[in-house]
Amino acid sequence: MPERIAYKVMTVAEFADMQRAGEFRCSPADVADGFIHMSSAAQLAATIDTHYRGRTDLVLAAVDLTRLGEAVRWEPSRGGQLFPHLYGPLPMDAVTAAGPLTRSADGSVRLPG
Repeated sequence: MPERIAYKVMTVAEFADMQRAGEFRCSPADVADGFIHMSSAAQLAATIDTHYRGRTDLVLAAVDLTRLGEAVRWEPSRGGQLFPHLYGPLPMDAVTAAGPLTRSADGSVRLPG
């Protein structure tokens, strides 16, 4: 069974826009692919290393997938892994926690509380 919580990496500006609007519509990469990209906790480090290396202006949002219903699909991506993709906007009320994206000394991603 897929996880109940997934994570969306976004810029500080995108997160501020989400807070103002009450929802996140898409990043440029999301627009190009037609859905909002998210990752499970186990996939986060590789996602950040692949798509956000060296960025310091990032926020990590924990998303309760049960609040999104059938708009979420677990689909194959990197190496055939199933990733959560959201077909529609991400409402602020589905975000259970958010904070600056930081990593521990061992390189693991610190999940927002």
